[in-house]
Formats: sequence, C-alpha cells, structure tokens
Amino acid sequence: MANHKYYNYLNMQLNDIHPNAQLGNNVTVGNFSTVCDDVIIGDNTVIEPNVIIYPGARIGKNCHIFPGSVISAVPQDLKFAGEYTTCEIGDNNVIRECCTVNRGTSASGRTVIGSNNLLMAYVHVAHDCVVGSNCILANNATLAGHIVLGDYVILGGKTACLQFIHIGSHVITAGGSLVDKDIPPFVKAARYPISYAGVNSLGLQRRGFSRETINNITDIYRYVFQKGYTISHAVEEIKERYGHTDEGKQVLSFIGSANTGLMKGYTFMKR
Repeated sequence: MANHKYYNYLNMQLNDIHPNAQLGNNVTVGNFSTVCDDVIIGDNTVIEPNVIIYPGARIGKNCHIFPGSVISAVPQDLKFAGEYTTCEIGDNNVIRECCTVNRGTSASGRTVIGSNNLLMAYVHVAHDCVVGSNCILANNATLAGHIVLGDYVILGGKTACLQFIHIGSHVITAGGSLVDKDIPPFVKAARYPISYAGVNSLGLQRRGFSRETINNITDIYRYVFQKGYTISHAVEEIKERYGHTDEGKQVLSFIGSANTGLMKGYTFMKR
C-alpha cells in the first residue's frame, strides 16, 4: 500500500509551466519543476523533478535534465545589469543532478552548449561560456565566465577553469586540475601548474585519427613543449614541417589566438 501511494504521488502534476513557454512534442516536465516565460524546449526532451528553467533558455531535442539543475539563471557577475541574454543548449545533451548553467551577459549575449554532451553532477557553466559538442564534464567540473571549449573535450572531476581560458578540441584533463592557461588541441593536461602530459593518443584513435596524423601531432608538440624552444621558434618549425597538414594548421591557429598564454611543457617532478 505504501508503495502504491508513493507511485501516485510521483505522478501528480505539480509542475509550474508558464503559458508562454514553447514546448515541443513529447516533452516531459517532472513534478515540482518550473519552466518560466521565454523558454523554448525541443521535442522529446525530459525535464526531471525539481528543475528550474529560467527565461532565455533555448533547449534542443532529446535532452535529459536531472533533478536539482538550474538552467539559464542570471549570471553571477556584478557587472550584469539585467540585460536580455540567453542560454542556448543543443540536442542530445544529458545534464545530471544539480548542474548550473547561467545565461550570458552583454559581453556576448549568450551562453552556448553544443550537442551530444554529458555534464555530470554539480557541473557549473558560467556566463558567456561556449562549450562544443561531444564533450564530457565530469563531476564538479567548473567553468568560470567567457571560457571556450572545443569539441570532444573531457574535463576530469573537480577540474576548475579560470575565466577567459580556451581549451582546444580533443583535450583531456586530469581530475582536480586547475586550468589557468590555454590548452591547445589533441593533448592531455595535468599537474599544477597545468602542464603538458602527452598527446591524447587513445582518444584520437577512438575517433578515427590515422596513425600518421597522431604521429604528426606528437612531433608538433615536441617542438612546442619538449625541445626547449621559444613559442615563436616552435611556430616557425611547425609551419615549415607541418603547416600544410590539417593538424598543423589547427595547432598554429590555436597558438596564434591564445589569450592567456599556453600551459607549461612537460617537466619531471623532483621528490
């Protein structure tokens, strides 16, 4: 009897959906969840109980948002003055328990999360961030404002990223990392201060990169991080040897646009 009453309680319609919210076909909104005005949710998305979706949210199709999450809340930024901004989330995203994704500020007008991402429990994505597609942000990973993540990025649990950081595609960070410098594409990053820990060879293999391409990437980062070259010298060598390849062009483009400086190269830890 107790189980039967509990079942009925869970299926009561106790959510709060604003009449102007635009919900697609087959959208589920769980008990005690709130969907505010100026919200758009795509087809087949599931909003579990105890979720709040504030104005400015644009959520795609086939997403699954778990209990306790707060989407499109105003930025935690003292400069925010109530300007109209959005929080845009693509298709096929899983947002686990108690995640917070804030909307943008006047700096860019929006926070953006791509498609096919997994945000594990307690992840925070602050204002004006741009997260690519096919990323995994493990438990308690934290993005401060204005951060850019490429595609296929994996942030280990409790990774903390300072504002304005840029992390290239196919990067993986160790759990507990403090990211205070830009991390170029295709690499592993770990230690403190955040440092080069090799090429993300296994991840690249799983995504169909050829052995030749992975070898080229490994050679490129020897010039950047292991030979003791200045960045300008490394760039010259990469241009000459690999500037014609896609991987060379991506690395050079990233280095050329780095805002906060690159992370450190590999060094042996003395005990």
